[in-house]
Amino acid sequence: MVLRPSRVAPCTLAQVAQRMGSDVSAVDGSVTLTGATIDSRDVQPGDLFGAFAGFKVHGARFAPDAFAAGAVAFVTDAEGQQAMIEQGIDAPIIVVEDPRQAMGEAAAEIYGDPSHDLTFVGVTGTNGKTTTAYLIEHALRRVHEHTGIMGTVELRLGSETIESPRTTVESPVLHGLLARMREENVTAAVTEVSSHAASLERISGVEFAVAVFTNLQWDHLDFHGTMENYLDAKAKLFAPGRARRGVINVDDQWGRTLAARVEIPVETVSTHAADPHPADWTVVTADVGLDGVGSTFTFTDPAGVEHRAFSPLPGLVNVSNSMVAIVAAHAAGVELDEAIEGVATAHGVPGRMERVIERSADTPLAIVDYAHTPDALTLALEGVRPITPGRLILIFGSDGDRDQGKRPVMGEIAANLADVIVLTDENPRSEEPSAVRAAIREGIARVRPDLVDVHEVSPRLEAVEVGLRLAGPADTVMVTGKGHEPTQEIAGVFYRYNDKDAFERAHGKIVAERKGHA
Repeated sequence: MVLRPSRVAPCTLAQVAQRMGSDVSAVDGSVTLTGATIDSRDVQPGDLFGAFAGFKVHGARFAPDAFAAGAVAFVTDAEGQQAMIEQGIDAPIIVVEDPRQAMGEAAAEIYGDPSHDLTFVGVTGTNGKTTTAYLIEHALRRVHEHTGIMGTVELRLGSETIESPRTTVESPVLHGLLARMREENVTAAVTEVSSHAASLERISGVEFAVAVFTNLQWDHLDFHGTMENYLDAKAKLFAPGRARRGVINVDDQWGRTLAARVEIPVETVSTHAADPHPADWTVVTADVGLDGVGSTFTFTDPAGVEHRAFSPLPGLVNVSNSMVAIVAAHAAGVELDEAIEGVATAHGVPGRMERVIERSADTPLAIVDYAHTPDALTLALEGVRPITPGRLILIFGSDGDRDQGKRPVMGEIAANLADVIVLTDENPRSEEPSAVRAAIREGIARVRPDLVDVHEVSPRLEAVEVGLRLAGPADTVMVTGKGHEPTQEIAGVFYRYNDKDAFERAHGKIVAERKGHA
């Protein structure tokens, strides 16, 4: 899929410099720009190239490659400028204090502010971003013939889809893709906005029609340090000029704090009717059902009128996601009845409470879910317990090179809420896999000192098979932590791996063995 428009009206470097707040008088007015990128491999002739200080190297290191590929101007900081001069870059170099923020504004100018021409919705929060984004996008289809979505799972423009490189793409890609959407008559789009993206200015230059907050839970403290800093990053999405209006779930203290501090018009959502903190939209009753397919619920609107709705995914957590999606779609211009119907008829979200194997006389129910935080794991296990006649078997691990403090906490949650645990690897990255498992096992042992019904299995593919073999028809087997992800990162190498595929492979193997013994 092409991630930028095929036609761009050239704009001058002076226009871009002015947008960035740089000194226009020092800019060569004869230079024109037709694209923007921060990846030297994606440079096209006429591009502006952004070079930032990275976690390992400075982007200026790749300036010669960008220049050779046709970049005609550069945006960087003082360190990057010095490196480019030493490398003999013979092109205009604009030096700014915050090149990440400046690059977003530059890309918006070059591509003609495409976010202004679409009904563009941004979804942030620790848990539920992907599910809520998909539900909103489906509701927007009730009004918009052509829609797009960008997030953890995929980048999709109409019927064109590619795997997403990250939750929120870099700002030049974001603006370029929005411009491509506009070119292809897409009129509404949804993107997930991670806290990293907000902190690193990947949404710079964007204006959202609606900004959405789902919740804030323990995660990413290795990056943000404190929950307060984590919330500050999320709050950037709700700044005046960044979003025209907001929808905030106030079920947790962080949502209430955010709602009290934002300066844009905001609507609040609560899934707790008895909550002493009033909200504009409140879930009054919820029936999660016993079939595990979805949930019905009723809610009141700001006028106190009661409405009936349906969540296509099981569990109270998805009542919350669905309620937020309904309000967000309505805020984006969809009539309330249409928003309710759009969410109710949404298809399953890859890797989110995804039923891979249905329960039968011979097989257990097998579910893949992305839950990778303490709160998400709790909600996932509590969500499937009512639809599990037998034992709940959990296959899980935790990421390497990420917040280590949550590992024993997740072990305790697993030991308290699952009947059988298969402890395995998630994405070890540069850490020793056994060390990550040991930290989780420490938490499990606090609850189950004898480690009864705890199995430690590596690699993950084998762990999925072990979990499935342990199960009977009345059991539910759930694998969490990776969801839709198509790869597993071990010692810096990305291996093709997917939990759904692992379930299907193991199931096929078990069925073949049974037939062989019949």
